[in-house]
Amino acid sequence: MPIKTDREYRDISLPFDAPESDKRINTDFYVEGYATTFDQPYVLWEWDGVKYYEIIDREALAEADLSDVIMQYDHHGKVLARNSKPSKSLGFEINAKGFFIFADLSKSVEARNLHEEIINGLVTKMSWAFTVKEEKYNKETRTRTITKIKKDYDVSAVSYPANNDTNISARSFIDGVIETEQQELLERKARSEAQLRKRLILQTYL
Repeated sequence: MPIKTDREYRDISLPFDAPESDKRINTDFYVEGYATTFDQPYVLWEWDGVKYYEIIDREALAEADLSDVIMQYDHHGKVLARNSKPSKSLGFEINAKGFFIFADLSKSVEARNLHEEIINGLVTKMSWAFTVKEEKYNKETRTRTITKIKKDYDVSAVSYPANNDTNISARSFIDGVIETEQQELLERKARSEAQLRKRLILQTYL
């Protein structure tokens, strides 16, 4: 998967679905699922036994650029569906649960092949690529909350969910958090040692 350093990639825990009725697009090659759910913490990173969490705020997509979102396989290769004209083969709804996407995979041989793989359970997961505009971090719960997303680039069917080891942008954020926490720990330790030395010196002269 060719990772763009300015984008963050997240796998989708909820699988693709292909319902028999209530389709948003009238096609025999229909799939749907959630790109993300809102206000639900998930583990973004685990380092040295410590878990760091992330939440997508329910208002995070309110101002996001969703003008030209594409659907791919593993975030590269040919476009399989697209929400912009003239294709309009990819759609989405932002509801109380999350970012719901649906697609018509009939527009190319590759798209129809992907639909068959999804229906047959060979491909079951999605990932999405976006850039963050605003975020906040809770040190007590070690939770990053993404409050505003700048742009959503794609939703992709993936052979394996996005690997955090190659998720450069998210890794950069967590590395910064870990570095800050370690620095604060060292500073607290240094202050404690200095206070201990001071007490020992005072006790020596008393």
